[in-house]
Amino acid sequence: MNAPGATLHDFADGRALAAALAERVAGCLREGLRERGGALLAVSGGRTPLHFFEQLAQSPLDWSKVQLTLVDERWVDENDPRSNARLVREHLLRHAAATARFVPLYTGAATPEDGLAEADRRVRALPLPFDAVVLGMGADGHTASFFPGGDQLEAALDPNLPTGVVPMRAPGASEPRITLTLATLLATRHLFLHIEGRDKREVLDRALEKAAPYPIRAVLERAPVAVYWCP
Repeated sequence: MNAPGATLHDFADGRALAAALAERVAGCLREGLRERGGALLAVSGGRTPLHFFEQLAQSPLDWSKVQLTLVDERWVDENDPRSNARLVREHLLRHAAATARFVPLYTGAATPEDGLAEADRRVRALPLPFDAVVLGMGADGHTASFFPGGDQLEAALDPNLPTGVVPMRAPGASEPRITLTLATLLATRHLFLHIEGRDKREVLDRALEKAAPYPIRAVLERAPVAVYWCP
């Protein structure tokens, strides 16, 4: 791992990874609760983090003082099976974590552009910095909704962009999306990247090369990242 501050934690399988990552993130949240009286977490959607969600949901801490949001969201109703908010509600906001306050990015507007102002207001109201941000990565090297070829990719990766979220449409995204900007994601005390499979590890290794065009590189070169990986 040769990007600035990137460290690799590898595990035999997804269950072991999920348990370790949940323990580490819960520790970050406890630190926030102890030092500031509240904690703030951003997580990714998709199928990869489900075991992690289920492990974290059982972590003993004062979840009523934890706020939780997503790093990005598909612009679909929360009842849609592809909704990241639905996955969070079904797999994370359960057990001990049921009392956490969830702040969704989807607003119900017709398009992410129509809902941008409200989504941005919600993000700006969060008590940044995050205590932990847990990113994922696609086989095309995207993270959050920083897709190669995305119509707002340049804006999303602009560290000086004054807004907290941007809409995103891209050839590799099945639906329009909304995503936290790079600057918002980097406003965190602890940054994690959760990936599984040898194919994604190969993408990550290529992304760590300076000339790599993958969007994940924008994160790796700007902040310390703890990478949790299993085959």
